[in-house]
Amino acid sequence: MPNAVMLDAESLGADIDLSAIRHLVSHLDVYQQSTSEQAGERLVEADIAIVNKVVLDAVTLAALPKLKLICVLATGLNNIDLNAAKSQNIRVKNVTAYGTASVSQHTFMLILALANRLPRYQADIARGEWQHSDFFCLQGHPTLQLAGKHLVMVGQGELGSEVARLAEAFGMKVTFAARPGNETDDKRPTLDELIPRADVISLHCPLNETTQHLINRTRLANAKPSLLLVNCARGGIVDEEAALEALRNGKLGGLAVDVLPNEPPKEGHPLLTALAEGEALNLIVTPHNAWIAPEARQNIVMLTAENIKQWQREVT
Repeated sequence: MPNAVMLDAESLGADIDLSAIRHLVSHLDVYQQSTSEQAGERLVEADIAIVNKVVLDAVTLAALPKLKLICVLATGLNNIDLNAAKSQNIRVKNVTAYGTASVSQHTFMLILALANRLPRYQADIARGEWQHSDFFCLQGHPTLQLAGKHLVMVGQGELGSEVARLAEAFGMKVTFAARPGNETDDKRPTLDELIPRADVISLHCPLNETTQHLINRTRLANAKPSLLLVNCARGGIVDEEAALEALRNGKLGGLAVDVLPNEPPKEGHPLLTALAEGEALNLIVTPHNAWIAPEARQNIVMLTAENIKQWQREVT
């Protein structure tokens, strides 16, 4: 049986059972966190590397001739040098659709919170405006009733389809945009065609050359000033500075992101600065935790175990 090393178990959480993986390997070394340098040292005797966000670059992989399989505890593979892995005959397997329920729930929570102007009303209450009101309620920020409104989805995978199903339950009209970069071969309307009619845009596409700053200053200028924009995909798909500028100028109705280009954002970010300074904006930032329901995290382990089983069948 192969030896396996898990490099950043902390990303899964202490409440997750690793038994499904342990049963498939002769030994599983578990490290809570690892740097790329530590990864090279810890994987020397490993047949299988199990990793979430630790970077395994060409230099690191070149020093690991025994390594045969990299299991990524996520969908994105940006942290793995895939060309180097291929040249060394190292298989790379990821997991997909592990958190559909968790992420779609989080996405719709953000849509609902923006539609009901939750950030602004919470700020009003914190300032004492309700407590000192002459009237029984506050109405300073008109809310958006979702029934009958148009949701434009970018990404029609399992996650995008589930968000669409939830939206339809609220009576929304849902349209999927053509895949960015493939508009000429896609019969669906393009994002540029849809933006002027969109009441809400939800992003569920990968980050690549065609989706980098997909939502930019030009496209925002063509949108309704009431548009609600939600990004639970990848940081960088939205030009956050352009979106923040539009939000401040009343050219965007609401912005919610669960992802930023650099995570954790140790050097800060304009959206975080706006929140810290208490700007009166319909703005929500969550810390890349749409996926963290215990059921979703346990599912990652089960799917990773299936990846190991599949690899074992392939090499025997």
